[in-house]
Amino acid sequence: MNLGAPEIILILVALVLLFGAKKLPDLARGVGRSLRIFKAETSKMTDDDDHDRPTVVQAQAQPQPAPPQQIPAAQPAPGLSAEEQARQLEEQAARLRAAAQADKRP
Repeated sequence: MNLGAPEIILILVALVLLFGAKKLPDLARGVGRSLRIFKAETSKMTDDDDHDRPTVVQAQAQPQPAPPQQIPAAQPAPGLSAEEQARQLEEQAARLRAAAQADKRP
């Protein structure tokens, strides 16, 4: 299914008529945040699958390091919109980055 310029223009006009010009930037921002979070979570899942199964040689040769300090994750309140949950997750990520930078400083 190939979309040409007229089809894309028609879709954009329909979106403006349905949602209004004022809500489209907020809608696009929310979709972008959701996709960013989804991508990060799926990459974490694949990384976890690869690192969870060490080989026998790796398990014998390397001592287990001490687990890093965990900062308790704030759970989003039920009933919040996806945009509010994304905003809370971004704030939590900023706090974690600040804590990580503070740990690196002497």
